[in-house]
Amino acid sequence: MKKIILSLFASLLVTTAVFAQAQNGSGATNAVDTKVKFKKDNIDFGVTKFNKPVTITFEFTNISKEPVLIEKATASCGCTVPNWTVEPILPGKAGKITATYSANQVGKPQKTIYLKLKGVEQEKELILTGTVEN
Repeated sequence: MKKIILSLFASLLVTTAVFAQAQNGSGATNAVDTKVKFKKDNIDFGVTKFNKPVTITFEFTNISKEPVLIEKATASCGCTVPNWTVEPILPGKAGKITATYSANQVGKPQKTIYLKLKGVEQEKELILTGTVEN
């Protein structure tokens, strides 16, 4: 009887660990990725001059069988402003998110856009990088 209880307890621990790993994103597909497919989710804008804003576009396709709607897209800082397709994107159709970075600091910025689809709890991170020179 002790062996059965220990086996059940061990199984419960393993199941809990696997579930926790999936919840924190380790080894699990992001739920947004089951609805839309991005051409690129990490874009390097190249080199720009200080205070010369740069705009990049993240393009995606609805790969689900139902319309998807972008609920919101927020940036990791105030120096990056996202805009997105506001109407529902039908299955098989394309949408886009543009992000304008102000280039207000010299260096190699890495900015994140957090995408939230309606009806999906997880957010998708879109990254833009590049170089800002004087």
